[in-house]
Amino acid sequence: MTESRSQPREWAVGVCVDEHDDHTHATAWLVWDDRDVTGVGLARRNPEDQDVPAIGDELAVARALSDLSRRLLALTAQDIESVTHEHVVSLD
Repeated sequence: MTESRSQPREWAVGVCVDEHDDHTHATAWLVWDDRDVTGVGLARRNPEDQDVPAIGDELAVARALSDLSRRLLALTAQDIESVTHEHVVSLD
């Protein structure tokens, strides 16, 4: 973390969506260097709503990416604390 790098770095994000009946589950993951973070999102269709699977996919993926973001922020706070030896209050 202390090295200076001038070359572009590639971070890979992946998303997998799985649907069963009225439930949609999404997993989003981020991989960089030798690290990774995973987020999960769920969506459930109300039985009275129209059956539009794309909406459930979008909601589950949005929630998975949001969870991934929160987890990455938490990991970043840990990294900052390990370098500064000070508690990180918020990164939002």
